[in-house]
Amino acid sequence: MREQNPKDRIKNFNEVPYGYSEEEAVKEAARCLQCKNPPCVKGCPADINIPAFIKAIKEKRFTDAITVIKNTNNLPAVCGRVCPQEDQCEKQCVLMKAGKAINIGALERFAADWEREHSSKSATKERNTQYDIRNTKKVAVIGSGPAGLTCAADLAKMGYSVTVFEALHKPGGVLVYGIPEFRLPKEIVQKEVDEIEKLGVEVKLNYVVGKTGIVDDLKKKGYKAFFIASGAGLPHFLGIPGEDLNGVYSANEFLTRVNLMKAYRFPEYDTPVNVGKKVAVIGAGNVAMDSARCALRLGAEKVHIVYRRTEAEMPARLDEIHHAKEEGIEFHLLTTPMKIVGDEKGNVKKLVCLQNKLGDPDDSGRRSPVPIEGSEFEIEMDTVIIAIGNGPNPLLLGTVKGLELTRKGNVKADDKGRTSLPDVFAGGDIVTGSATVIAAMGAGKQAAKAIDEYLRSMNG
Repeated sequence: MREQNPKDRIKNFNEVPYGYSEEEAVKEAARCLQCKNPPCVKGCPADINIPAFIKAIKEKRFTDAITVIKNTNNLPAVCGRVCPQEDQCEKQCVLMKAGKAINIGALERFAADWEREHSSKSATKERNTQYDIRNTKKVAVIGSGPAGLTCAADLAKMGYSVTVFEALHKPGGVLVYGIPEFRLPKEIVQKEVDEIEKLGVEVKLNYVVGKTGIVDDLKKKGYKAFFIASGAGLPHFLGIPGEDLNGVYSANEFLTRVNLMKAYRFPEYDTPVNVGKKVAVIGAGNVAMDSARCALRLGAEKVHIVYRRTEAEMPARLDEIHHAKEEGIEFHLLTTPMKIVGDEKGNVKKLVCLQNKLGDPDDSGRRSPVPIEGSEFEIEMDTVIIAIGNGPNPLLLGTVKGLELTRKGNVKADDKGRTSLPDVFAGGDIVTGSATVIAAMGAGKQAAKAIDEYLRSMNG
């Protein structure tokens, strides 16, 4: 796909890939073999009929293409941009054996963008009213990230009265506070939310469940089922000396300032972020790559990714690693931070690290890093961003009596989203810990089905 030149894009926050033209999309769609038993569909957590929408694009039936996608996926413009297709649908494509799978993600993005540009009305289906006996039942969805929005949309299509409660002043969850503009423009997220609201979903902003009100309060207002999709917003830290110095950020805070609070448009938006000239980002997931690439665009002269394993173990998408390298970000692999050293004013001055070698696999299946004695070295730094994952915020969970949690503090739920409480369901990062957008969406879909079953059972 055509994209911005690396030398140009590091100076702006505009989207990097340009997306397919109609001609390019039709040409790519024509490569699809239209398999009778398509393996790509099995790799899609959103259950999209991939061959059908690709065939529609090939035949220039673009409205039909987006209609097919939206039958099962309410966030196609998001998925087309940020889902790890290379590990899911595209990985299953039979053409992968020949070395080049169909670019399913780019085609999904094309269909969604085409609909938005042409104001197609056919893709937003009328609500399914076959369950009219249940149309008056109210469901509360807590959190407006990908899991919450997906669950809310699916329930609305079934005819339920759904309200989404969002703690922030913008809907979208991690889609707005975590993913940078150059990967996912916020205008696109808002358009996706608008489409879901057209299904009848109400979105209440600035409502912190656990503080503004608790689940018991919502029960008194007539809500019969609850879906907890509040994500993983509590940042993890390394536990090394110097993490309290000026110039140390959690990736969560850093990206929230940049994305949700528009620090990249300072002084138009009053949220300054001083990154200095030299920045180290600890970690190698998508969040780390996003942080590093944002720091570069905010004026850092040199940005380093510091990761304790090798590139083969990096959890980030291949595209994100590729883009980071193109933009000149330096990778320090097999490197473990030991401490952050400050100056006399309490500002970050340098990062002290140890080199590693790989040992045996750990619980995640990745080989564990083993420090090499005597390999200590220093890197001069102005800013250190910690991007090693997040955990669940206990504010909400502590107010839901009888809700069983895991040892790590996540909600304990089965693969349908059912928890220890019959009327409470959960999915996404609040259950799994930090994972992908599409995994959260898949959890939202499963929970919607389970909530539907539960509410039907209430009718006797």
